Amino acid sequence: MAKKNTKNVEEEAEGELEDEEDNEDEEEIELLQVDTGDMIKVKQIMDETVAAAVLEHIDEDYKLDNIKLIIMTAACAFAMVAQFAPIPFPDSRIILGACCCCYFVLSGVLQLITTFVDMDSILITRPLSKNGPNGCGSEEKKTKTSQIKNKDLFQYGVRVRSQFPRFSEWYTVILELQNKEKSPCVSQKWSVGQFFDKEGMFDEIGLQMEVDKLYHRLENGDYDKDDDAKKKD
Repeated sequence: MAKKNTKNVEEEAEGELEDEEDNEDEEEIELLQVDTGDMIKVKQIMDETVAAAVLEHIDEDYKLDNIKLIIMTAACAFAMVAQFAPIPFPDSRIILGACCCCYFVLSGVLQLITTFVDMDSILITRPLSKNGPNGCGSEEKKTKTSQIKNKDLFQYGVRVRSQFPRFSEWYTVILELQNKEKSPCVSQKWSVGQFFDKEGMFDEIGLQMEVDKLYHRLENGDYDKDDDAKKKD
C-alpha cells in the first residue's frame, strides 16, 4: 500500500509539473492583438519591436534624448515661474512675458529637433566597443567582435528609421550609420499582413527574426545598391 501511495504521489507531482509547463508555454505564445485599422498604433507596435530587436545586438545612445529632456525641463521651469511667481499682477507682467517667450522658444527648438533631426528615426545607438560586446541585449544574439566585417560599426552608431506611409500596407525599416556623410544603408520592406492576421494578432517573434537578418546584413557590410549601381547591373 505504501508503494502504491508513493507512486500515486509521484504521478500527481509529474502531472502538476506538466500542467505548469503547458501553462508556461501558453503564456509564452500569447500574442498581442491590435486593431489593424489604427495605423498609428500598428506603427507604434512595430517600431517598438524593431527597436527591441536591434538593442539585442547593440546599445542605445541616449544623448539626443537627454538633450530633449533638458530642454523640456527648462520649458516647464519657466512655465512654473510664470504660474507661481509671488508677484501680484500687473507688477509681474515683465516676468510673465519673459517666461512665456522662453517657453515658446524652447518648445520651438524641440519641434525643430523632432522635424529636422529625429525625422523618421526610432532609435540611435552607440558605436560597438572594440573591447567586446556592449552591456545590453542578449549575449546569444551578439556577434563576436572578430566576426564583424563592417568595421564602421566600431566608429559610428546605427540610426534606425521606419516608414509606414498613410493608407499603405508596406512597412519599411532602414539601418544606416549615424553621423556619417552619405551613409550607405540596409533596408527591407514588409507587408503588414505578414505579421498580423485578420483578427489583428501580432507575430512579434516573426518581425524580430526579420530585423535580426537585416542587422546581420549591416554587420557584414551587405549594403543596398544605390540607383546608379542598379542601372549598371
